[in-house]
Amino acid sequence: MQTMASSASSRGIAAIVGVGPKLGRSIARKVAHEGYTVAILARDMDRLSRFADEIAREEKSQVFAIRIDCSDLRSVREAFEGVLSLGFVEVLVYNAYQPVSWNFTNFTDIRVEQFEKSIAVSSVGAFHCAQQVLPGMVERGRGTILFSGCSASLNGIAGFSELCCGKFAMRGLSECLAKEFQPLGIHVAHVIIHGIVGAPRGAMSSTSQQRLLVGEQSEGKDGSTMDPDALAQTYWYLHIQDRSAWTHEIDLHPSN
Repeated sequence: MQTMASSASSRGIAAIVGVGPKLGRSIARKVAHEGYTVAILARDMDRLSRFADEIAREEKSQVFAIRIDCSDLRSVREAFEGVLSLGFVEVLVYNAYQPVSWNFTNFTDIRVEQFEKSIAVSSVGAFHCAQQVLPGMVERGRGTILFSGCSASLNGIAGFSELCCGKFAMRGLSECLAKEFQPLGIHVAHVIIHGIVGAPRGAMSSTSQQRLLVGEQSEGKDGSTMDPDALAQTYWYLHIQDRSAWTHEIDLHPSN
């Protein structure tokens, strides 16, 4: 990291926390396309390194893969030592969440470890990551922090207590930071994604290709899933908004 930091862009760094094969990767690719040096962070370092190589090659940009466990304060601090060694973090996207079962779970069957882990990743991790970058943003009087939420950020859902509580808390954090730091030139916004994020339209799986060959409709063709590349455009739009008309929260829905 230190040997590469000297060649990083003077424009600022975009740090994307929680990069998987869908939304996180699409956001990273978008900001790289717009000329930013990008740090992508997640737990799976092997997959993250592949994404970094892919985006760097496609967008002819600098992309750094850094491992992070958002439930572990020490891991967050070590990860952001690496990120901050690249330069000023101008954009932070917090897209991390603890995977949960999408089957209804009786409240009495939820293990306390499972509940605490979800809270730790969704809200405590967001808190720690924001604390790492805000001093630099305040010093320069600019910056953008975007948090990824979902329907569970707004409404309690029976059987999904651990997801909802973590996302509720992150939404509250976003609102508090927006009100505290907007006067200092820092844009904080919460993006609520009401739907299932699918694969980018340009990335068709072999399964989808087989479905088309037998005349079936491809995934998302009926508007049932959300294109992560389209969502990434909204994240970019929030970053470049004029400060005279900042969005604090935005709801995104699939067409159906």
